[in-house]
Amino acid sequence: MKTASRQSLKQKLYDIIFKSDTPAGKLFDVVLLVLILLSVLTVMLESIVSLQQKYETVFRAAEWGYTVLFTLELLLRIWVYPQRLRYIFSFFGMVDLLAILPTYISLIVPGTQYFMVIRVLRLLRIGRIFKLTHFLKEASMLSGALRASLPKILVFIGTVFTLVIIIGSVMYVIEGGRNGFTSIPKSI
Repeated sequence: MKTASRQSLKQKLYDIIFKSDTPAGKLFDVVLLVLILLSVLTVMLESIVSLQQKYETVFRAAEWGYTVLFTLELLLRIWVYPQRLRYIFSFFGMVDLLAILPTYISLIVPGTQYFMVIRVLRLLRIGRIFKLTHFLKEASMLSGALRASLPKILVFIGTVFTLVIIIGSVMYVIEGGRNGFTSIPKSI
């Protein structure tokens, strides 16, 4: 009976976590979206030196709170997914893992706080919530169009690059060392 109860729990959690067309699934997605946005906002605010110095403890506590919640979510996703390895190595599985790893690495390796910017990858998780994977076909079409237009794009970029060099050179000749035009690269 315990096995049946466990399977029932797994199925309910699967429906909540992976199916956004149910009321519980929608609520889960909204809560997840709010957590992701708050987490990214925290990273952005933490990058402001004056705020980081003043609220370092608050930022650290918030980050650990987000990391624990996202870790629990990842573990639940792995547990309820029928093909665990397939989920772990999927795009979203890797994004989920990369979004929490920097916080744990900062415990082990001192000086890795700069990798904390990787936490912004949590924004990619929003794609799951809005089911942006439906647009992969359109993205593939756009990619194909860009590849087909590559020669024209390269000619355009080359022309712009040439014009920038010519205009920078003219500015160097006209202005000389005045007004900061001390070399052609600086004039550009």
